[in-house]
Amino acid sequence: MSQQTEVTARVGGEHAGAAALAAPFGRDLEGRALFLIAIAFSSFQLATAAHLLNIPSQVVRAVHVGFLILLALPLIAAATGASRPLRALSWALGGIGVVVALYQWVFYKDLLLRAGDPNQWDIGIGIAVIVILFVTAWRVMGPALPLICGFFLAYALYGEYLPPPFDHRPYDFGQIVDQMAFGTEGIYGIPTYVSSSYIFLFILFGVFLERTGMIRLFTDVSLGLVGHARGGAGKVAVIASGLMGTISGSGVANVVTTGQFTIPLMKRFGYRAAFAGGVEATASMGGQIMPPVMGAVAFIMAETIDVPYAEVVKAAVIPAVLYFLSAFWMVHLEAGKRDLLGLPKSECPSAWAALRDGWHLVLPLAALVYLLFDGYTPLFSGTVGLALTVLLLLGGGLMQGVSVFALRVIFWILLGLGAAAFLQFGIWVLAGIVILLVALNAFTRGGRETLVIARDSLAEGAKTALPVGIACAIVGIIVGTMTLTGAATTFGDFVVSIGEKSLFLSLVLTMVTCLILGMGIPTIPNYIITSSLAGPALLELGVPLIVSHMFVFYFGILADLTPPVALAAFAAAPIAKESGLRIGMQAIKIALAGFVIPFMAVYAPALMLQDGGPLAESIGYVAAVVYIVVKAVLAIALWGAAGIGFLVRRLAWWERLFATIAAFSLVLALPITDEIGFALAALFVGQHVWRARLVKQSS
Repeated sequence: MSQQTEVTARVGGEHAGAAALAAPFGRDLEGRALFLIAIAFSSFQLATAAHLLNIPSQVVRAVHVGFLILLALPLIAAATGASRPLRALSWALGGIGVVVALYQWVFYKDLLLRAGDPNQWDIGIGIAVIVILFVTAWRVMGPALPLICGFFLAYALYGEYLPPPFDHRPYDFGQIVDQMAFGTEGIYGIPTYVSSSYIFLFILFGVFLERTGMIRLFTDVSLGLVGHARGGAGKVAVIASGLMGTISGSGVANVVTTGQFTIPLMKRFGYRAAFAGGVEATASMGGQIMPPVMGAVAFIMAETIDVPYAEVVKAAVIPAVLYFLSAFWMVHLEAGKRDLLGLPKSECPSAWAALRDGWHLVLPLAALVYLLFDGYTPLFSGTVGLALTVLLLLGGGLMQGVSVFALRVIFWILLGLGAAAFLQFGIWVLAGIVILLVALNAFTRGGRETLVIARDSLAEGAKTALPVGIACAIVGIIVGTMTLTGAATTFGDFVVSIGEKSLFLSLVLTMVTCLILGMGIPTIPNYIITSSLAGPALLELGVPLIVSHMFVFYFGILADLTPPVALAAFAAAPIAKESGLRIGMQAIKIALAGFVIPFMAVYAPALMLQDGGPLAESIGYVAAVVYIVVKAVLAIALWGAAGIGFLVRRLAWWERLFATIAAFSLVLALPITDEIGFALAALFVGQHVWRARLVKQSS
């Protein structure tokens, strides 16, 4: 995650709150107060994540939401130049949000004892937090998500008056308020739990990594590896954005960071503006499916289906590689079609030199990956990764003025040994080292500058977490409604009834639902809504649990590339100086693999390294993985050639049609379609190479 989020960069018709969150803190008294609140917010989250402050999870969630409201409303009012009365109202509502959090903290045990039987104070507090949360969500991300959540809340209140099968039994008003505003089924449910622990932590992790120079390292490595190749500028964009995806789970964040460099570079070397924007948008959105630190949805998914985070990463590995391979292939073909050259080798930095100078920046990420795959929780892994990043930042600041090589080596060895001691003695060792480094940095000029960077990172991380946190909180209204009324069953029965006749039509219906929802709401609530509605239905139709959720996850992400909204494409528009709709159309073409892979995984779960499916049963699991990957790569190659209109040379219209039919045959999971696809692919490649040679000889 990064310094921006999916809702902070909508270009064209954007809501004022989204742009306000991207603005810096003001320098007046109000701005400084908000800056201090942001630092306090991050400090609270760090203290609870590291268990320096041990309080119940329910209280952490309540305080998390209280901070979100307190920071978001006045921040947006100040950044948008609101009138003095509106600013005062924003502060008042933010203060009420804090009162609600304190109420849940102070009366935590009493609320547990009277769960399901709220008194009048509970109902009043519950109404207050629901109303203020709706106001905050509207201010932060516009009307779409609050209206959808409002529809579900209205269904809980008045659904009993609807005709069958849409009705539900009547519920007391107090029961509905209790469901939504207390306990773990509504506002403070799993999404808020994940936001208050994993997501916030990984946002801070990404912000601190960026401040250490990670973006520069990724860019230099990408330039050194492929910058000089044919169409190198586009390939740099794909690789750099893919690497950014290892620390950033936000597509738009990737667009507005790496895109500032890669899009102008692609245009300078001959790529069309729309295609350049499409490449960056496609590659940047892939950051949410790129292990090891995927999008925030991956953490919510792990909690929702109760599997280790490493299992989600395992399921995402092959699809993520295929996704970026597809984007890389599209860039390569476009460069060949338009005869685009790479950068002069003299202008490309050395990838080896970049790694040699910046290898230490990769250590926190490496530690994070090791801990995640060694069975540690994302909360513990993220805390350690963030702590190591802070140590690198503070240690680097302290060593700025030290020129003696031996002293620098000794310092880093001692720091490394001290950091490793936490495995034996606990997190307090890391906390003590951080405090010591802060004290030492305060006495050097470079160190004081580093402390300012660290302080600003804490504030920036809190601000960046606002849209994600607010979305997680308000979408709890939907979750609470569905668990109270069983609304998901009606939609699920509909999907199952269609699936009995055609699983493919059920998948298409689910895909369309994800894409339509994605036009108005971010990926997180999109996933939560559609997985709650369609996930159980797909599971009942025989789709493996994690595959059904990954299916929904993929199309929730791809909604940000799909016009007419295409959030990532519109974020790239001002950088590319091109229409967001044109960029979106190019992005769909470049990201075609992303639309195909989820369908292939449903029929062959081995593509996501999952057991099951007729293919694995017939030829074995390992053979099934190899076979489906080979088939997917060939299908992607054919889709790319058909979409760009180039392979060895430009394709005739009938060749593009030929390649499309061959690719589609490979994607279908019907009897003998694979055989037909392989045969058509061989014929297509053979005749095209033969024609290319004839043209070359005649010229």
